[in-house]
Amino acid sequence: MNLKGITWAHTRGKLPVLATAQRYMELHPEVTISWDARSLKEFGDAPIDKLAHKYDLIILDHPWMGFANDTKVLLPLENYLDAPFLEDQKINSVGKSFESYLYNGHQFALAIDAACPIAFYSADKLAADADAKVPATWADVIALAQRGKVYCGGNGTSILMQFYMLMATKTDAQIFTIADEIAPYDIMKESLIEVKELFSYLPDSVFSKNPIGVYEVLADPATEQYYCPCDFGYSNYSRRGYSTSKIIATDVVTYNGNMLKTTLGGAGFAISAKCKNIDLAIDYLKFTASAATQKTIYSESGGQPGHRAAWLDAATNSITSNFFANTLKTLDNAYLRPRYNGYLGFQETAGPMIREWIMKGTNVDKLISKLQHLYAQSKN
Repeated sequence: MNLKGITWAHTRGKLPVLATAQRYMELHPEVTISWDARSLKEFGDAPIDKLAHKYDLIILDHPWMGFANDTKVLLPLENYLDAPFLEDQKINSVGKSFESYLYNGHQFALAIDAACPIAFYSADKLAADADAKVPATWADVIALAQRGKVYCGGNGTSILMQFYMLMATKTDAQIFTIADEIAPYDIMKESLIEVKELFSYLPDSVFSKNPIGVYEVLADPATEQYYCPCDFGYSNYSRRGYSTSKIIATDVVTYNGNMLKTTLGGAGFAISAKCKNIDLAIDYLKFTASAATQKTIYSESGGQPGHRAAWLDAATNSITSNFFANTLKTLDNAYLRPRYNGYLGFQETAGPMIREWIMKGTNVDKLISKLQHLYAQSKN
C-alpha cells in the first residue's frame, strides 16, 4: 500500500514528516510513504485542487479552508477520525490552530505545526551591545530600530502580517468583520503609518526577505542587526548547531499596554478526497498528529509541533532554548485570518501593494481606498 504526500521545502516542513513516515513504515513494512516538497511561497499560494489530484496527503495553509469547503477536494476528517481523538486535538490546540482548519462544520486538516510572528534575537550580538536590552514595548522597538539593530521581513506577506497585527491589537481582532471593510479608516491609517515608520529605520535589504531570510541575517556575525520584533517563528534557529549564532525566541512586546496580537500561521495535515487508501492515510495522520509523536519524533526532527503537549514538554524546550515555552503566550493570543474562498487572492495582492507604498508611496488615503476595494472584490 502506498501514500504520496506534498509538504514544503524547509527543515521545519520536510524533515519531520520524513521522520514520521520512516518510523511508520518500520512499524508497517507493507506500507510505502513518500513526500515531495514545494517552496514556502507555493505552500501559501499553490492551488490545492491541483495538488489533490496528484497527492494523497497535503501539508497546507489554513486560509485554503474556504476553497476546500467549496470544491470538496479534501476529506472532512470528522467523518473518519474517532471523537476522542478529535477532542484531544481540540483541547490541546496551540492558540486557534485546531480551529483554523475547521470551516463550515468540517475539519479539513489537523494542525501538526503551529506558528505566528514572534520576537527573536541573537543572544551573542545582544550580549556584545553595551546599551542593549530586549524591548518590552513598541516604543522600545522603534528606539532600537533607530539605533540600527532591528531587522524584519519586508516581503509582501510579512508586511501584510505586521499591518494585521497592529490593526488586530487596536481593535481586539475585530477586523474583516464589517461588510466590505477591512477595518475603520482611522485604524487602517494609523497602522499603515506605524508600519511605514518602522521600516523607515531599516535597511533596504529587508524588502527582499521572508522570515527565513530574517533569521539568517540575525544569525550572521557580520551584520549589526540582532532583534526582530515580529516575524514568523522558526524553532530550528534556536537549536544547537543550526546557525552560526543561536537565536532566542520570546513573546512580542506590548502596544499601549496590550500584548501585540500577531497573525496565526502554521501548517495543517489534510487528506485528498481522491485518496485511494483512506484508512491507511487516516492511521498515518493519527500517528503524526498524536501527542506522543509530536513531542518526540516530530519535534526532534526539526518540526514545530501543533500539539500543545509538545509545547509544554521539558525535553522539547530543552533542545530549542525554550522556544516553545517562551512564545506560547503569543501563539495563544494570535489573530485568525479570514479563510473564505477568495481571501488568498486579496492576501497575494494586498501585501505587495503595501510593500510598494512603504518603499515609494506617499498617499496613504489612496492606498486605503485600493485595499478596501480589493477586499470587496475578493468576496464576490
